[in-house]
Amino acid sequence: MMKRAASLLSLLALSACGQQPVGAPGDYDLSGTLGGKWDAGARLRLALVGAGVPNIVTNTANLAQTPLHPGAAFGVNLPGIPDVLGLYQVIAFDDANNNGTFDPGETFARNRQWLMFSPRGGEIPALKVPGGLPSAGEEALPAMTVAQGWNLYDRAQPLGAGNPRPGHPVTGYDLSR
Repeated sequence: MMKRAASLLSLLALSACGQQPVGAPGDYDLSGTLGGKWDAGARLRLALVGAGVPNIVTNTANLAQTPLHPGAAFGVNLPGIPDVLGLYQVIAFDDANNNGTFDPGETFARNRQWLMFSPRGGEIPALKVPGGLPSAGEEALPAMTVAQGWNLYDRAQPLGAGNPRPGHPVTGYDLSR
């Protein structure tokens, strides 16, 4: 009886790990369209890249997402808690070596919208480019007020009412090369 119960539990655990059904782009936390010219046969993926605390660098392409094709709409789910605090972008990239990770030198597309994660809402101070890097001392991100969870900051728009804004769901997150 115990052996049969253990087998049943193992089967249930394995079935829970299976792939989730692919939904429409609007069913995901973040959606947009992919534009620009890509090489024929490109292995297109989406990745969340950025920096945070305690993880200095984030580069993950294991996000639940729709199939990615140039000119088509896409959708991707954001992690529930990526870090204690962080600044990220979702990028599209050609996974040329098919390793599931965005690597330096791979063709990519991004936009001017930043995803910020904060465990609590409130004021965040301006961030400066660290010494030793190009543009050291310049403001990388202005001081702003954020909500708890995901926020969307559009660098192409003036900072103020509605920028940044709470980021669930995020629509119109278009990527182009």
